[in-house]
Amino acid sequence: MNDFVLLIVALIAAWASVVLSRRRRGPGANLPPGPRPLPIVGNIFQLSGEPHKSLTELAKTHGPLMSLRLGTQLAVVASSPEIAAEILHKRGHAFSNRSIPDAVRIHNFDKASWNTMPTDSAGWKKFRRVGREQLFSHQALQKTEGQRHETLRKLTEHVRGFSERGHVMNVGEATFTTMTDLVFSTLFSINLSTDSIGNKELKEHVNGITRYIGTPNISDFYPILAPLDLQGIRRKIGYHLGSLMGLVNGLIEKRMRQRMDSDYKKMNDFLDTLLEQTHYEFTIKEMINLCVDITIAGADTGAATTEWVIVELLLNPDKMAKLKAELKSVLGDKSIMEGSDISKLPYLQATINEVFRFHPVAPMLGPREAGEDTQVNGYTIPKDVRIIVNFWAITRDPNIWENPESFEPERFLGKDINFEGQHFELIPFSSGRRICPGMPLGSRMLFCMVATLCHNFDWEFEGGTDTKAKLHQREDVFGLPLQKKFPLRAKPIKV
Repeated sequence: MNDFVLLIVALIAAWASVVLSRRRRGPGANLPPGPRPLPIVGNIFQLSGEPHKSLTELAKTHGPLMSLRLGTQLAVVASSPEIAAEILHKRGHAFSNRSIPDAVRIHNFDKASWNTMPTDSAGWKKFRRVGREQLFSHQALQKTEGQRHETLRKLTEHVRGFSERGHVMNVGEATFTTMTDLVFSTLFSINLSTDSIGNKELKEHVNGITRYIGTPNISDFYPILAPLDLQGIRRKIGYHLGSLMGLVNGLIEKRMRQRMDSDYKKMNDFLDTLLEQTHYEFTIKEMINLCVDITIAGADTGAATTEWVIVELLLNPDKMAKLKAELKSVLGDKSIMEGSDISKLPYLQATINEVFRFHPVAPMLGPREAGEDTQVNGYTIPKDVRIIVNFWAITRDPNIWENPESFEPERFLGKDINFEGQHFELIPFSSGRRICPGMPLGSRMLFCMVATLCHNFDWEFEGGTDTKAKLHQREDVFGLPLQKKFPLRAKPIKV
């Protein structure tokens, strides 16, 4: 990427110099401290292929609230729970809107996704309302308990097949299928394992979208170059997003035709709810975008986190033994855990909390944008500036966590800390008005999926105890979700 920036510097040097000089005369005199920017490129070269880690190192020198020049754009980075609380909660009204990457400005997705619409817009409020009432409330979760149970039963049978044959399996692939099965059964009453929709194709599109959205993009650093899409990121996301939207549109159109038949039997799923309850006033376009949002958020992050849990438990056999003993004492011979069991399993809760800390699914929370000039920690954050909360830096801060580079679920036992947005040292789902609306469903499924895999099976890494193979298990790839660089391949052994 650095070579690419150098190639275009000559094209934008004169223009960028004018822009930067004008901005220096603007309302930035009391900006947070930060590293000295280079002419034209600013601090771009100080961000490696792992921006969350580079920003963490910079914060050690420049403090928990620092400013950076990324090309012609100003960004402010928060790296402590106290500053995160200021931005996401105390002054959340000023920072509630998204800074929208150029790459999602395609298919008008930025104007119709609940993840990017302004929080004061009618569309955003409507999306939040239907999610709260029909998908993520306690009543809605109770209503879909049977679907989760069936999805977990199929996962158990799938893993048992590998166990009986003595074969190694791709754990991440299995958990992705389980999550997408749950999402599609909830939305459309579709079983991906028997339906004509290809799960492999679906995974390609979901992973493509999340991977490219997380890729640093020249178009965001130099907006004047955005129409050229020099890295092709908007085009690539356009392909994956367009394919996913087309798939969902086909399902909606098929359902609408079915509902016109006199012998139609009500599906009792989310799509029927949208089509029946006219008081929500959803257009077809809005239905498509809402279902795409839920699919992307629900499938990729839950699968990635479950994979990380199994990795860490295999790397730490004593932790696995503690968890299995707890599951045995609470679940007994019951193979599938229910949502009501979660509160009885403190070590499972501590394990999930520690994975959220040690392998945060979103190492940098979705960027915000300042709606007005705002004072934070004695500094001025100017209107329209991008705000990044570096959750990774918080999770690795030795002033917050003892031995932060060690996987220790025990640190959460007996502690009043959870991931629901009130404890800013652990905010994997963000906090405030932009907190992930699907957190209640996603976290419940995560608990149940981990419990199912650990209670019913023992596991061995492919290659057994080979030390060299184990060293690769924690390597990750930066993106919207932080995923494993190498898929987890392990052999299940039926208990």
